[in-house]
Amino acid sequence: MKKMIFTAVFAFLGFMAFAQNESGFGIKGGLNYSANGDYFDSAGQAIQNPDSNVGYHLGIFGKLGNTIYFRPELVYTKTKSDYENNSLDMSKIDAPLLVGFKVIGPLTVFAGPSLQYILDTDFDGVTLGDVENDFTVGLNIGAGLNLGKIGIDLRYERGFSENEVSIIDANGGNAVVGRIDTRPDQLILSLSIKL
Repeated sequence: MKKMIFTAVFAFLGFMAFAQNESGFGIKGGLNYSANGDYFDSAGQAIQNPDSNVGYHLGIFGKLGNTIYFRPELVYTKTKSDYENNSLDMSKIDAPLLVGFKVIGPLTVFAGPSLQYILDTDFDGVTLGDVENDFTVGLNIGAGLNLGKIGIDLRYERGFSENEVSIIDANGGNAVVGRIDTRPDQLILSLSIKL
């Protein structure tokens, strides 16, 4: 009896994994955790103040292939990063171009470049200059679990090159008094639904 139940559960999971592994498209959304400077020091601070660097994302995706697949995405991302009692909010459009591989059952791993276009930056109570480069390139690497039309994945994103925004003197001058690196460095947790 145990063997029959195990076989039925395994067959069901296999069927569910096969359903999302087919080519198609869908919607996705989730949470982002952004970091500043040393990622792991920042992650340690998040335990004390868990909502300090949390943002969100919403978007669409396509998928071509099964065992080896190509998954382009178009995602609106809003991030928040705390800097010395101030908060840098940034909104951007991300276009990850991921290549994935089905490892076993519903488990996949993936990686690929992410094209990013910065729409807006805002730093509480501080005047910011223009971002050095509105368009940047980063890397996404992660793993996912696909069960039927529902998928969940966790990925790490890192920008390839520094991209700074200038802090302008608030006392009426136009002098640059500091810079903030806007390069993405974040963990991204996503839920996707295949349509």
